[in-house]
Formats: sequence, structure tokens, C-alpha cells
Amino acid sequence: MSRMGNAIMAALAGATLVASVAATRAENMASPPSVRNVVLVHGAFADGSGWRGVYDDLTGRGYRVTIVQNPLTSLADDVAATKRALDRQDGPTILVGHSWGGTVITEAGVDPKVAGLVYVAALSPDAGQTTADLYAGFTTPPEFVLETTDDGFGFVKPDTFKAGFAADTTDADAAFMRDSQVPINMSVFSTTLQNAAWRTKPSWAVFGTDDKAFDQRMLHAMAERIGAEVTEVAASHAIFMTQPKVVADVIDKAAREVSTATADGAAAAAPDSMPQSQ
Repeated sequence: MSRMGNAIMAALAGATLVASVAATRAENMASPPSVRNVVLVHGAFADGSGWRGVYDDLTGRGYRVTIVQNPLTSLADDVAATKRALDRQDGPTILVGHSWGGTVITEAGVDPKVAGLVYVAALSPDAGQTTADLYAGFTTPPEFVLETTDDGFGFVKPDTFKAGFAADTTDADAAFMRDSQVPINMSVFSTTLQNAAWRTKPSWAVFGTDDKAFDQRMLHAMAERIGAEVTEVAASHAIFMTQPKVVADVIDKAAREVSTATADGAAAAAPDSMPQSQ
């Protein structure tokens, strides 16, 4: 082949390489890394079965959902249970907590697999702070009353359970939740946190305007402090059960926004110049 022919072939090869690299970059930008794992952490006086509606919605959208069963015996025990669930994930994960579960995800969410946090009517203390510290300056509604046993475990008072915890459920569902309560070791609220994952991870918050477990001002103050994107809906403290689509929508949004941010970061880090033909 002549020197001219060789030059033409080299030019064509170089052009093909440039086109291939450009196509690969374009494909990567069009299909950003996707967060498909979700870990759900329940709060006090409940167990993981309350997430069933959220689970069904998210798995229907293609998410891989894992539900933690907290022992509610100490913060360390609940964090360990959550860590075991995170260890089983195969990639980046949205970590979700309801009520006391918010404290758990705040401590456990520093795990490198956690890409974002969703607080569902949830507590969000800072490192060096106890959960009880969050209540200073706020007044819990009178409908939410706790009873503490001789060994230090707390229950929601049966007579006011529905009004305080699950006012928007049916009488039958509220009765079942009341009678299947999982008590929490009340000492957990005085345990000092070592980590505050919301300081380094993007956060979302969803809560009900009819939540009687917390002062509404407290819910707003916590969300504002952690910089969470807030969704409000008419619901009780049992929003994780009574508004599963709303909660699932927030989790889905978190996963999508985290995925987009990851893709944007990867695109920004990619070199602007294309390889030159030799």
C-alpha cells in the first residue's frame, strides 16, 4: 500500500477511535449510575412489617428493598442490625428511617454504601448529642403518652395509642398495632451519638401534618437543620403505613437525584479533550 494509502487508513482509524470514545461518553451520560437498593429502618413501638406498603410500591418500581428488624434494646444494637443489612447490599443504597429509626440511620448512615438518607417522621440528632436533646424547647402533643415498665422499656399508652400514633388508620389496624407494640429501652434516648451522617450525605424528610408524636415545630426544625428537602402530607405518625405511596415517592426521588448527582460528578471529572490520532 502507498504512503498515501497508509495515511488515509491511519486517519480513518483515528477518527473511528474518537467516535467510539465520544459514543461511550455519551452513553454513560445518558445512562447514569442508578441507586437501586433501599434499606428501611423502623422506629420504636413497631416492627419492620409496617413497611409492607412501601416495600410493595418500591419493589414494583424495580428497587431491591431490605427491611431491618431493630431489637430496640440499645442504639448500638439497632445500628448493628442496620449495618448487617447494609453489608448485604450490592451497591449504593438509600437508607430510610422512621421516628427512632432516624437516630439509627443518622449513626449508621456514615457507611460508604449509603448514598442518601430519608427521614420519615424521624429524629435526626447531631454527633455529640443525645436524641433527648432534640426535644428541648418543644412540647409533645398530649395525645402521645408513654408508659415505662419497671425494667426501663417504654410502650405507647394503650388508651391513647390510636390518637397519638395512628389516628388515620382503621380501628382494627390501630388495635393490632397497639397490641403488637415492640417496646423500646428508654435509655436509648440518652445515648450520645458518635456520627451524624446527614452532615455528609444528602437528606430528604417526609412527615404528616397530623403527627401527634412530635411537636410540628420540632419536625420542621429538625428538617431545616439537616438541610433536608421536605414533603408534607395529611397523615399521622404512622405515615409509613398510611401513606406508603407518598413515602415511596420521596425515596424514589432521593434515589434518582443521587444517581443524577453521581452522573454529573463523573461527567465533570471526565477529560474534555478527545484522544488525538497518531
